[in-house]
Amino acid sequence: MVTTTYQTYRQVGIREDLTNEISDITPMETPFFSLLRKGKPAKNVYIEWQKDALASAVGTNKAVEGADYTPLTAAPTSRLRNYTQIWTKGLLVSGTANAVNTAGREEELAYQIAKRGKEMKRDMETNLTGNYASAAGASATARACAGFEAWLTTNDFGGGTAGATDYLQGGYTAAGTVTAATDGSTSNLVTFTEARLKTVQASCWTNGGNPTVLMVGPWNKRVVSAFSGIATKYQDFDKNPPSGAGLATISTVDYYVGDFGKLHVVANRFSRDRCALFIDPDYVSIHYLRPFQVFNIAKTGDAEKRQMLAEATMMMMNEAAHGKYADLRTS
Repeated sequence: MVTTTYQTYRQVGIREDLTNEISDITPMETPFFSLLRKGKPAKNVYIEWQKDALASAVGTNKAVEGADYTPLTAAPTSRLRNYTQIWTKGLLVSGTANAVNTAGREEELAYQIAKRGKEMKRDMETNLTGNYASAAGASATARACAGFEAWLTTNDFGGGTAGATDYLQGGYTAAGTVTAATDGSTSNLVTFTEARLKTVQASCWTNGGNPTVLMVGPWNKRVVSAFSGIATKYQDFDKNPPSGAGLATISTVDYYVGDFGKLHVVANRFSRDRCALFIDPDYVSIHYLRPFQVFNIAKTGDAEKRQMLAEATMMMMNEAAHGKYADLRTS
């Protein structure tokens, strides 16, 4: 045992060795938010649009030569709406906290603003993909933007066996709001199979849709990887390897090629894993009444106050362009 050596355990005055690195692996990818087309700015607390459809095709369209014409009764367009929602984050940083010398960031307030912005984007991803009803709001009630899942009715399939499923569709109502779907019980969850994928894809195509993105959660991304219709199961990991080295590959799933087109398979950490979403990006868009912004709040003490917000809504131009399979197993 060393008793005369002066060791660090007795030493006073050693400086801290705190690096400027801040480790944060919190997921930040928001694939649905990223694929949304940015539409024209909203001008009201809700936006409206119309959808239309052609009459069903018939094989008996024939007329007698010289006969008078028979007028058709024209069907009116459908008028739809979705309400803007205000997403917000509040910040309160003391003057002292903003003045001290910090590691990993030059100023605490700026760091917190950047962090809250990322959090709000994750909130929007969860909201816009999810099974959330819309609401007109009131003086004491927040407006709500309907999420992607809630809109779908035409190509909407739920889990459970025939006659046993308790999944109920949501969808647009005569009142001008969207009702959330009712999830089935956990005892009726089903495995996502290639046959179920084909069922939704065929239904979308039959009804005029052409979804190009299949968005699933982490568990069902792995399930889709085993489907036989996968087009690119292996990718080049390094397209320019060192001389003499072979190409490294990674097991992946990028595209599913079915009877009615190709689907880009995308994993999403924030969409619900129990629901597979079939998306046509041409028929869904986001419209901002107020884009992302940060407001200074009047000082009432020794602290910096900020409010971050965005107000927007999602336009589901035609829900029949999309599809979903709900009540899927996630383990």
